[in-house]
Amino acid sequence: MIRKFFLERASWILFFLFVESFFLFIAYLDAAVPFDSILYMVFLSSILFLLFLAFRYRKETEFYRNLEEREGDLDYASVPEGESPFEKIVSEKMQSLLDDYRRKLAKNRLSLEQEKDELLSWIHEMKTPLSAMHLMIDRVADETLRDQLTYEWLRIHLLLDKQLHQKRIATMENDVFIEQVALEPVIFQEIKALRSWCISKGIGFDVSLEAEDVLTDGKWLSFILRQILTNAVKYSESADILIKSEKKGEHVRLEITDFGRGIDPRDLPRIFDKGFTSAKDHQNSGATGMGLYLAKKAADFLHIRIDVKSKPGEGTTFILTFPKKNEFVRLAGM
Repeated sequence: MIRKFFLERASWILFFLFVESFFLFIAYLDAAVPFDSILYMVFLSSILFLLFLAFRYRKETEFYRNLEEREGDLDYASVPEGESPFEKIVSEKMQSLLDDYRRKLAKNRLSLEQEKDELLSWIHEMKTPLSAMHLMIDRVADETLRDQLTYEWLRIHLLLDKQLHQKRIATMENDVFIEQVALEPVIFQEIKALRSWCISKGIGFDVSLEAEDVLTDGKWLSFILRQILTNAVKYSESADILIKSEKKGEHVRLEITDFGRGIDPRDLPRIFDKGFTSAKDHQNSGATGMGLYLAKKAADFLHIRIDVKSKPGEGTTFILTFPKKNEFVRLAGM
């Protein structure tokens, strides 16, 4: 701040030094002017000028120091009150801008809420024709055609489900209920939803649950498992997917292992990034790069740690480590 102050007042300081030097120069040229007296006056005026600078530094920088330390929010109270005319101009202008930003923010927030409500309404409305379509597909006599139609139906269903949770995850704290959740019905419900797809690809499931219950939100756990299982089925062919749970100290671990193509080591650190798709998926227009990103966001909120181990050509293991009871103090009241 001192350096900025001297840079701001550099013209004043240079002007003062020029005047002092000019007086000394005149006294040096004119013998009638006592040089020692002028030198003494220059010395005294320099002392006074330094004291004046010190006083003005404290006076002038207080407002800007408070402004620099101000948090980047829209709170009026954090805007320092100016004392000098120029400081008052800055303070009043900032308050005017904050008013404008707050109005625009409220307007944009309302617009986003309306858009979100409209989209959620549309998704829910789509579920009715999808359910009817599923019943019609079940009545198709041609088994090959029925499997193809069921697969396409499932893709639409999963995309709508992903979009629904993507909109809900921003306000997830309002949609969480922590309780003891039985793993078996949740897992088998998700397997059942993928049954036709798994049959067409020759994929089975080997489920072994030593630990049967976890403390979490059942609905969001289903969503997390749905994303992991969908990827496991998508990238596997004619192989079983292993699902097992076990107790590790006070934590429950759930492992989901597939024997598909695996994940490239270069891609592994980025699989939870928003919109990330591997190089092998760039030609796949159906890959959105949002499933694992949303699953990780939901898991982080529920204090579920997700670890991934993978070898290209051998398969991938997702490990979900559920929190202890005392880690849910913040979520328990929701």
